[in-house]
Amino acid sequence: MKTLLASLLIATPAFAAEYIIRYEDNFSLKSLPSAQPLNLKVGNFAKVTSSDKSFMQKASSLPGVLYVEENHTYHALARDVEFTKQWGLNNDGKNSGSWFSRGVAGKDIGALEAWKMTKGSKDIKIAVIDTGVDYNHVDLKNNIMINTDEIAGNNIDDDNNGYIDDVYGYNFAANTNNPMDGHGHGTHCAGVIGAEHNSIGIAGVMAHVKILPVKFLSDSGSGTLEGALKSVDYAISRGVHIMSNSWGGGPRSEALFEVIQKAEQAGILFVAAAGNSNANNDTTATFPANYEIESMVSVGAMDGKGKRASFSNFGATTVHVFAPGVDTFSTVQGNNYKKMSGTSMACPHVAGIAGLILAQEPNLTPLEVKMRLMNTASRGDDLRSSTASGYVRADKALQN
Repeated sequence: MKTLLASLLIATPAFAAEYIIRYEDNFSLKSLPSAQPLNLKVGNFAKVTSSDKSFMQKASSLPGVLYVEENHTYHALARDVEFTKQWGLNNDGKNSGSWFSRGVAGKDIGALEAWKMTKGSKDIKIAVIDTGVDYNHVDLKNNIMINTDEIAGNNIDDDNNGYIDDVYGYNFAANTNNPMDGHGHGTHCAGVIGAEHNSIGIAGVMAHVKILPVKFLSDSGSGTLEGALKSVDYAISRGVHIMSNSWGGGPRSEALFEVIQKAEQAGILFVAAAGNSNANNDTTATFPANYEIESMVSVGAMDGKGKRASFSNFGATTVHVFAPGVDTFSTVQGNNYKKMSGTSMACPHVAGIAGLILAQEPNLTPLEVKMRLMNTASRGDDLRSSTASGYVRADKALQN
């Protein structure tokens, strides 16, 4: 045992790799001096740095260690483009393509009809786990979830949740209480969900909602497994109803799977982008979208003709729904707006519709919301082999 531990402690920082360890209560992290506990509320996790190439095998054999995996890197799943209208909410055929290739009128989420039934509720809390959110944006600031139990700037953890002055959310990329977006991706996703209906800029799927900014992707658009774990754990503790996750990459992570399961057990719907690799998720898994979690919703992207976007991943069983994800116009930092494309943009459309459903029927379980999304999706030949259902329709989901 001593020899094994000694071999684990040999490290050359310049070539060291990072690992995530899941361990039992009786395991002492003192045996691994480089271990840093993640302090998650959902279980015992730690980050360890080591240059030993056999670290995973050796550490996994230690009594009390449940599993070890690399601290993987995830990336935002979006691509920039140059158009200006929100065809995903109301497609007239002219605002969903180019002069040479027009879209098809009506291939949208049916927002106008849905808003006759509900525009959302401030009681519904949605975590945008991403590059952060510009919480000062004129189209978003009144729909940001403010932690009123914290006194800003007093450098005290007033609500005793382990995070000092987390008024607007938290930044796990830099380990600060400021989840401001320096990239634009997270703010774009937040706008799709909940830009105010205020005659300024754009309209979100929900006019009324509370958006929790949770940042683990840096301003360059990438983040670690450690940050993802902390982000999901934090969002659970803040009592959100839905998590919108427009990111992915890396192999299957048992730690991330376990933490997302904790979210499901807490009654939270986890919505994930299916990926932008034009790949079949039925045969080549993409994470987190492919985790075998009952209430997980994997989202592919469609264009203005109602067809699968050329970049979108697909899967007749593993991609549950599709949503608009091409030339999506939404908010970005600095009170600005731009078009982006990707399953990143499709994902918050679905998170927003799920929010509308819960605003109207707050007692539904995550699985019931997922099945509502799938059972009321618009089905047709264009997406028949790409998804388990079709593309989401807010109006039909609310009418059930």
